[in-house]
Amino acid sequence: MQADGVPLRRRVLTVIVGVTALAVVLFTVPLAFAVNLLYRDEAVAALQRDATWIAATIPDDARGDPARPLRLPVNTSNALAVGIYTPSGARLVGAGPARSHFVTGAKARESVEDGFLTVVAPVPSDESTSMIVRVATPYERVEQRVHQAWLLMSALGLVVIALAAAVAVRQSKRLAAPLERLTAAAQTLGGGDFSIRTSRSGMREADQAGQALEATARRLGDVLARERAFSADVSHQLRTGLTGLLLGLESALARPAADLQPVIHAALERGERLREVIDDLVRLSRDSRPHGALLNVPELMEELRADWHGPLAEQGRRLTITVEPDLAPVPAQSAAVRQILRVLLDNALRHGHGEVSVTVADVGPGLAIEVGDQGPGIGEDQDPFARASGQEHGIGLALARSLAEAEGGRLLLRRAAPPLFSLLLPAHTS
Repeated sequence: MQADGVPLRRRVLTVIVGVTALAVVLFTVPLAFAVNLLYRDEAVAALQRDATWIAATIPDDARGDPARPLRLPVNTSNALAVGIYTPSGARLVGAGPARSHFVTGAKARESVEDGFLTVVAPVPSDESTSMIVRVATPYERVEQRVHQAWLLMSALGLVVIALAAAVAVRQSKRLAAPLERLTAAAQTLGGGDFSIRTSRSGMREADQAGQALEATARRLGDVLARERAFSADVSHQLRTGLTGLLLGLESALARPAADLQPVIHAALERGERLREVIDDLVRLSRDSRPHGALLNVPELMEELRADWHGPLAEQGRRLTITVEPDLAPVPAQSAAVRQILRVLLDNALRHGHGEVSVTVADVGPGLAIEVGDQGPGIGEDQDPFARASGQEHGIGLALARSLAEAEGGRLLLRRAAPPLFSLLLPAHTS
């Protein structure tokens, strides 16, 4: 299922390019008006200088004197239209319209007349103004300069926007790539691969999210591995008890003349023990321990004495349980500790010899429950907690160790021969 919404890359690209374009427009539009006024003012100033200079070269008494006809300066630029007008607007000499409504005798000013930018200047005179110089240039020349400046500004604005787009594309890739990798890693994690590794991007937030995802994947992998191992160990333990029950019944059926009363009692005892194991494991799988519940050590030791004294006595072996006084309170589930000790005592019953001892001692911040016997123990080249099918102790002890770790404790082999196992449980901290 594809998520709705705008992709991050497109969003970053749109935002950066949009902001840049807006900034360019807000900057260039006022600048364009300023350039227009600047070039017009420059043209007007040049025309005013020319008009003033030309007016200064014309004598104020030349009008009406046949011996001194009006003449324009010979070095006047061909780009200028220069004419001399009367205050009423009639042209006396030079270029320009025959009558100009713009010309007055008041003072020099500028305007656009017939497509020309026009400036006038009165001829200096001691009396009233009798002649006015009109200087004009095609206004399209000014507009051409303005348009060229606008084109240059537009080109620069487009270059700026293009650079912003290039930066936006690069930045959007840099921002989106870590998130895309995190999405791919999360999808891989959802597919059951807990060995994901996210590459570092140099962005602190994205790297922190990647590290958190890696840590989560490792924790999920460890939890799943423990759950699978726990399920395998539980199924083995249940199959072992069920196999013993079935073998006893099959052996009784193979001897029709045998007394079935002891066989039935043995089957009931094994069935009851199997039921207790199932109840404990179901309780552990549901994790229904009340908050703050503490392990009742004396009650648990009495259960062990009642359950294992008989089986050991049948083999002529003794069970010794020693509990030190004033033990530290331990937050552990009785069902878990019961199953751990059941595995240890079952191994001592089946594989050990001599007296079986159970000792509960205070070990500082917690307590230790040690189970040992006088048997040959375990070889130095063997791992008692391995799950290999060739080892007779492995699967049951592996289950016991898993249960101990689930309770925050540890199950150790303190001595290989004669064997001595130690269950360490942390003390209650307020």
